[in-house]
Amino acid sequence: MVITDDFLGGQVADLTAISMAAIVARDGMVAKAAILPLGLAASRLKASERVKYERLFALIEETAFDSGARESAEALIHAKFRDNQIKDLAAELGGTVGPARQRYKAFLDVVKLLAERKISEALFLDEFMDFTRTVAGKLDFGIYSMCLDRLFASERIPLLVKASLLREICKYPPLIRKELITNLLAAPKADEELVRYAREEAANVLTREQLTEIFLFTTLKRAWAAQKERLRPV
Repeated sequence: MVITDDFLGGQVADLTAISMAAIVARDGMVAKAAILPLGLAASRLKASERVKYERLFALIEETAFDSGARESAEALIHAKFRDNQIKDLAAELGGTVGPARQRYKAFLDVVKLLAERKISEALFLDEFMDFTRTVAGKLDFGIYSMCLDRLFASERIPLLVKASLLREICKYPPLIRKELITNLLAAPKADEELVRYAREEAANVLTREQLTEIFLFTTLKRAWAAQKERLRPV
């Protein structure tokens, strides 16, 4: 699960993941941002070594969900992956705010009101459900997932509100539910009481098979995090 800043900041290095994001992301800003590292990788190669990237960009041009990503792929192919074309795309992205990010920023204002105790928990939960329908369902699940991770980690959000969010998450479709719950369970600095509640809530509503899958996926995410920590330069 990635957002635009992951690509613009170079946090995502796996070219397979980047290629998939360029093709399947429904948020145009994310899809076009994924084009950048691919274009940069192609631009560093000699023309004779660039064939595989030309095939990849042709595939993106033909199959990407977002029309802007298809147009960007086509432009880079015609420009033969020249640096100036890539810089133009980066500049364009730098001045663009996608619909998912706009909705996310608006939701952060609501989160701030809750943290300042200026709105009720019930009103916040109503806004959260609308945010879920708009962003997770239609625009960008990566931004939605990141937002939930931050809500669960914030000390300014009451534990009762986090518990209410968890109860809603347990009603989600299996793949989405698994992603969000395991993000919390695998978070290194997650609140112990919240993690305990998440396990209890999951045990009450999920089947044994679903619980086993969540346990295994959580273990895998923890292993990934530990590996990244070991590889991080000192």
